Amino acid sequence: MGKIVVLSFIAGDCQQGFQHVRLEIKEDNQRLVGTFTGNLPPAPQIPQLYNTWQSKYRQMGSMLRIEAKSAQVTNFSRRDLEADSDALKQQLNDWLKSPEFYPANAGLLRNVKPDEEVRFIIQTEDSHLRRLPWHLWEFFDHHLKAEVALSSPVCQRQNSPKTRNKVRVLAIIGDSTGIKLERDQRELEEKLPEAEIIFKEPEEKEVSPMIWDFGGPGWDILFFAGHSVSEPDATTGKLFIKNGKSVEIGDLKFALRKAIGRGLKLAIFNSCDGLGIANQLADLNMPQVIVMREPVPDMVAQEFLKYFLEAFARGESLYLAVREARERLESVQREFPCATWLPVICQNLAEEPVSWQELCGLKSAVAPPSSKMKTYCQYCGSENVADVMFCETCGSQLRK
Repeated sequence: MGKIVVLSFIAGDCQQGFQHVRLEIKEDNQRLVGTFTGNLPPAPQIPQLYNTWQSKYRQMGSMLRIEAKSAQVTNFSRRDLEADSDALKQQLNDWLKSPEFYPANAGLLRNVKPDEEVRFIIQTEDSHLRRLPWHLWEFFDHHLKAEVALSSPVCQRQNSPKTRNKVRVLAIIGDSTGIKLERDQRELEEKLPEAEIIFKEPEEKEVSPMIWDFGGPGWDILFFAGHSVSEPDATTGKLFIKNGKSVEIGDLKFALRKAIGRGLKLAIFNSCDGLGIANQLADLNMPQVIVMREPVPDMVAQEFLKYFLEAFARGESLYLAVREARERLESVQREFPCATWLPVICQNLAEEPVSWQELCGLKSAVAPPSSKMKTYCQYCGSENVADVMFCETCGSQLRK
């Protein structure tokens, strides 16, 4: 059993500080472990450092999945970018070590073990906090089964029981100018052979009806590959489709709401600058979204999709699959600096993270095959991993 950690920024900003920060820890079964509060002092240098880093990072325009007409070749110093990355990491960790934040930090370290699987949720509406590379917090260096996600302070659960006999994936292929989307299609087909994947390269007017799937069985996963962009404040976004057209996420509101109500559980936008897209989907109570927080090189987008699908389809949880895929981008990071910063989960806190087993119609309790031996409790008959001392179901001591 893992843990759920929710770090909520109730009010404030980086200029004035956050006077009430709440950290809540729960077991995976939602049993409350503890709630801790603290403050974080003003840190205007953190958004400033991020903006400086972002400006240099975005100078790689010609290599990215961005709108083709805005791409341009600009010289930049890799060393400067790495220096800005290190400075931002240091400032973020120094901030989180502030004495005012000690009660929350101490509660976190006291109640979450390094070997536990952790879903770590940053709950905030602050656009600067949502953009920060939270995975650089030293906590994640010591908790290797923890992954961070973003969440809106307002969320609601959708009652959408699974009714389909097969996993259905709507894969929208957008504007491919200057990038190679054929590999995205191939990865989906190869890594998810059990799924029914519908590939579409729609005209502008076809996108909404396609998502709505009127008269059809609906979708489990929505996938988009191509060019996209968010507004600077990361509140809204749009997708670029063929023939130079674009579609605002807000213009797909009713189709997306209908799809979510019919069981859409996961949306993956393997495209640039997706935090605005995720923010709008959060308003519709989308269960989970995976986006790239900044413009993404074509090669990085392709590699991430491959690694994520491999891990997710073999039974890793959504969070561990994203962490594994994100960290495996280290292999291309010399060529594409900060590649491991880009993928991020956006989570509806009222929903449980979806697993591939659940989508395939198996019980959520079904785990991937384990090499560990099993033992059975003499009191309640429950199956346990052989090296545990107490029954995971009834708590009785096991015989060895």
